[in-house]
Amino acid sequence: MKKVLLGCLLSTAIAVPAFAALKDGDKAPAFKAKASLAGKAFDYSLADSLKKGPVVVYFYPSAFTQGCNIQAHTFSENMEKFNAAGATVIGVSLDSIERLNDFSSDPNYCAGKVAVASDPSGSIAKSFDLMVRDAPAGGFPDSRGVKIDHGFAERVTFIVTPDGKVAATVGGNGVSPADNVMKSLETVQHLQHAGH
Repeated sequence: MKKVLLGCLLSTAIAVPAFAALKDGDKAPAFKAKASLAGKAFDYSLADSLKKGPVVVYFYPSAFTQGCNIQAHTFSENMEKFNAAGATVIGVSLDSIERLNDFSSDPNYCAGKVAVASDPSGSIAKSFDLMVRDAPAGGFPDSRGVKIDHGFAERVTFIVTPDGKVAATVGGNGVSPADNVMKSLETVQHLQHAGH
């Protein structure tokens, strides 16, 4: 019952269209955050990453939940294609860096290939004009049985070009976690062919 409730809560949280999210052409906030890759914490800077090429900034509700697990795994399976298109990827959630160290190294999810950043206050998500929901009273267990006690950002992905502008926004309108990844990949491949 708890897993069904968790699925319903998270699907409700992610099914809401991103009405206020940054739009194509908007300037993306140049955030810095504590992040994790392959279980190791590091200091992430969007500005530094943009010097290397486009950045896929994907916001997701929580590590170790059904849709987020699928999304992270799909990103990890396609990371070579993102890199071949000259793009890097950073996931952002309200998870603690400790949870993200576990998530980033888990072979079933990020698999040591996808970097994920901690936004415990939701300030980064809000700077991208995303809705942030508070955690339900008492929290609930994740897919490992560990209690989730943080809030949730919408599942929306932004493709940011080296000039710091949003080239595309993927999310809302019932886009599945796996489709979110594939649409993001199509966008960065298109940018590569267009010479951005």
